[in-house]
Amino acid sequence: MSDFQNQMNRVVAGFVAQITELARRAAIDTLEAALSGSEARRGATAAPVAAAGRVRGRGAKRSPDELDKLAERFQAFVKENPGLRIEQINKQLGTTTKDLALPIRKLLAEGAIHAKGQKRSTTYFAGSGGGGGGGGGGGGGRKRKAKG
Repeated sequence: MSDFQNQMNRVVAGFVAQITELARRAAIDTLEAALSGSEARRGATAAPVAAAGRVRGRGAKRSPDELDKLAERFQAFVKENPGLRIEQINKQLGTTTKDLALPIRKLLAEGAIHAKGQKRSTTYFAGSGGGGGGGGGGGGGRKRKAKG
């Protein structure tokens, strides 16, 4: 049993060494690519990063223009695809729930969209307000209050 244990330890140690070497090489390649300023490499990665809205640093506030653009994208998507949950919308737009939280709150307050359901089962629909008019029966939250 001791011989088996020694063999197993050698195999595991060899595997760990290989993984460590691969990770080190990957880190060096990434650093070299970032520091080289290669336009071909940079162009391939910059577009998806910009599209996902991750250009600013961690903890930095989003500009009002950026929030408006995201809100417009969300509102247009919901108008074309009513009744989807946030997870489904994120998958299609390439966003996260955290990215959309503030624009959704603003759109709900304006009546541009309305929501049905609670928490993760919330589904979103185009509202009748369109962004500030507020006339008609838009805003799912208001309807619930009137019933209760």
